[in-house]
Amino acid sequence: MLEVIGRSLAIGIGATALLDLWALFLNRAFGIPLANWAAIGRWFAYLPRGRVMHDTIADTPPVANELAIGWIMHYLIGALFAGIVLLFWGLDWARNPTLLPALIVGVVTVGCGWFILQPGLGFGLAASRRPNANQIRLIGLINHVVFGLSLWLAALLMR
Repeated sequence: MLEVIGRSLAIGIGATALLDLWALFLNRAFGIPLANWAAIGRWFAYLPRGRVMHDTIADTPPVANELAIGWIMHYLIGALFAGIVLLFWGLDWARNPTLLPALIVGVVTVGCGWFILQPGLGFGLAASRRPNANQIRLIGLINHVVFGLSLWLAALLMR
């Protein structure tokens, strides 16, 4: 069990760091905005208070350390998603990573953003309340494919 946790953390943190480098590239090369980790941290901070849905997270009062909470949760969720790969494909996958399982998890997990996070932030299902909903969806899907690739690359590096 400790090996599963350790590999999930290592692979997930590595993959998330690669994803963040990708986001920086998109931002610098194409002006794609970076994620607002403070808003996401605020959303997570309100969960223990029983508040999942917000009309708009921007109108919800800020909380202490919300930016740090957002970043920490971003990396913990990356580790959780790596753990999902290991749950379905086992430790053998971590020892001999193949691309398809990582891509499957990458693509499937875009649903967490579309159907949990974005509605919770007040953006609607799959950002339907945002004026650039299709762009947000496309970027989210591309980012999750990149995350899947990053899971595979991180696992290769951690063998």
